[in-house]
Amino acid sequence: MKEKILVIGASGQIGSELILKLRANYGSEYVIASDIKVPDYEVMEGGPFELLDILNKTQLESVLSKYEINQIYLLAALLSATAEKYPEAAWKLNVEGLLNVLSLCKPNGIEKVFWPSSIAIFGPGTPKENTPQNTIMDPDTVYGISKLAGERWCEYYSRKEGIDIRSLRYPGLISYKSSPGGGTTDYAVHIFYEALKHRAYECFLREDTVLPMMYMPDAVTATILLMEAESKNISIRSSYNISGMSFAPKDLAHEIKKHVTGFTCTYKPDIRQELTTGWPKSIDDSIAKQDWGWKPAYDLPLMTKDMFENLRFGKI
Repeated sequence: MKEKILVIGASGQIGSELILKLRANYGSEYVIASDIKVPDYEVMEGGPFELLDILNKTQLESVLSKYEINQIYLLAALLSATAEKYPEAAWKLNVEGLLNVLSLCKPNGIEKVFWPSSIAIFGPGTPKENTPQNTIMDPDTVYGISKLAGERWCEYYSRKEGIDIRSLRYPGLISYKSSPGGGTTDYAVHIFYEALKHRAYECFLREDTVLPMMYMPDAVTATILLMEAESKNISIRSSYNISGMSFAPKDLAHEIKKHVTGFTCTYKPDIRQELTTGWPKSIDDSIAKQDWGWKPAYDLPLMTKDMFENLRFGKI
């Protein structure tokens, strides 16, 4: 019998794309979408869907039982900029939501869990260049604090309860299918929309702010590759470093000018600039490459070209 997969947070930036790939790979009837809000038509009509509040443990257990779930992808979270505005809500969703899932795994026969971490777990004391897998982690943002706590809980439940938990430290994610969702790196999504609509963009980060980024197709590929890897090959039970490319806003603007004649980018740093001070510029993901064969497919020029091809054809 095929395993049943529950995706929590299927309406979000990652979930709305990941679930389509999971359904294509494993069959729509075996992949159940869930979220606190109704998703886009493509997700809603593509297979089973349940309205679910991850903080409602009784409701969660009911869904696990109803569909006889074997695997969970827990993607529900408040992202960095939004978390700074609502710190208590961010802690509740990002940490207590994870604990609800982990505490229900053994009683409900859940065999495998995916939970996303972030480069926000690093901080001012972390080496900025080629940041290693194991290093100083002193996050100074609400989002980073919640994600670091989550990593520790994942490793704890893996060690104490024997749950097969897998995780990735996502960098900034870029997608043409979903609008910006409250992340500090969302400028790298918004800039494409503004380039096509107005041929201009005002960036809320400094032009030289280099950050690790990843194109969503690579993020989806990495997630599924990790989850399909044999358990014996998983050496990290907190969260794997993973990387796609690193660039600054000025680098992206330069690339966009090759596709949009007359495009201009100005810079007006706001509070989101402060959130980046402890984040790495580049990531060492050699352990992910070694353990389960990770390799990104997109660099900055290829990603930019693909974004415009899809936006011009579809949303804009």
